[in-house]
Amino acid sequence: MEKTKSISLKTPVGILQVEGDAQGLSKVYFPGEKQDNHSSKEIPDELREAVFQIQSYLKGDLKEFNLQLNPKGSDFQQKVWKALLDIPYGKTISYLQLAKNIGNEKAVRAVAAANGKNPLSIIIPCHRVIGNDGSLTGYSGGLSRKKWLLEHENALKQTFLF
Repeated sequence: MEKTKSISLKTPVGILQVEGDAQGLSKVYFPGEKQDNHSSKEIPDELREAVFQIQSYLKGDLKEFNLQLNPKGSDFQQKVWKALLDIPYGKTISYLQLAKNIGNEKAVRAVAAANGKNPLSIIIPCHRVIGNDGSLTGYSGGLSRKKWLLEHENALKQTFLF
């Protein structure tokens, strides 16, 4: 089994932890303010392209990621995460629309739970899912980060993508 590589990045929205191996990117998340940074300053080869693309996105130079992804989750979670990848940069959808997009509008709560378990924050754009009323609801990195990401993409000025 391949050893997972890891690096912490300083970003405009706080520390972002990036993890993966030769099989692809497995985690991108905000570890919290109290977590120590044990990563080296040198970017592991397996994560070099991911780091470059994340930094480009945060600078406003990249709108769509092109990375090999390897998130771990149930079949249902994988289906929801795949649907999240279809939400374009600068657009938002509701949890209900996301449920409809996977073919089960009655699964709104399950879709919201799967969205919350997304291990590849920013890369799989769960921040682009908002409440039916346009409110910013739920984000594992915190609502202030979700707001920053949506403002970064000018998504708060856009209308829902239906």
